[in-house]
Amino acid sequence: MADKISITICGDGGCGKSSVTLRLVRSQWVHEYDPTIEDSYSVTRTIDGLPYLLSITDTAGQEEYRGLWQSANLKSDAFLLVYDITNEDSLSALDFFMDMLNIESERRIEDNNRLLKELGDSAHGLEVGMPPPVKIVAGNKCDLKDARVVPARDGLEYARKHGCGFMETSAREMVNIEETFALLVRRVVEARRLHYQRGPANPPAGTSTAKTPALTDGEGSRNKKSKGGRRIRFLGLGKGEDAEDGRPKPTRKSLWRRLRCW
Repeated sequence: MADKISITICGDGGCGKSSVTLRLVRSQWVHEYDPTIEDSYSVTRTIDGLPYLLSITDTAGQEEYRGLWQSANLKSDAFLLVYDITNEDSLSALDFFMDMLNIESERRIEDNNRLLKELGDSAHGLEVGMPPPVKIVAGNKCDLKDARVVPARDGLEYARKHGCGFMETSAREMVNIEETFALLVRRVVEARRLHYQRGPANPPAGTSTAKTPALTDGEGSRNKKSKGGRRIRFLGLGKGEDAEDGRPKPTRKSLWRRLRCW
């Protein structure tokens, strides 16, 4: 039976949240901007040989719907915070969601401590409470390099400041769509392991937890895309991540080559 992982997609209006979601779920790219109030999808993927049911919620970015976002989506396992690399304001717009997630993280800690105190010795062996929410910042539309106004460095620094993972994506060119969701899933699995103290992770032979994972469907397909003879690549943090906390190591000289689409 597949483990269920809930993922909420959030960010400012027009940054491509629905396009990212539909690329993963239906392998479609939608170029018309149609403001979303809230859509839900379910899709199964196999990661490291294990099946996962991803319950994905694509949420509204407009300010008038943010009260609904607060009440309905804060209990997700993971959050993908999307901004548009061609719109500088869309990065600062993530502050609202970060504030809400910080409050939710504190609430989960308080609830977990309260439950453990109430249960006492009977809590031994039980999965009590919820792990902290997993967060990844995604700079979308990285195929529009001529219109870029937010450098990859700025996106990375923002993510680092808020303790998040970082990727750049393109729904149009299908760059890092599968890989980003794979990274979310693996971080949720690790967060659950640490929270419930399930013991050390045991990745399949031949895999490394230091690499950005690729997510495959049942046929083992992977994200690869080229256009006009030019391959658009983005290798994520990958080898620059710290295996303990998932944060990037700033000392690797090749970091920025791996943080950009080109």
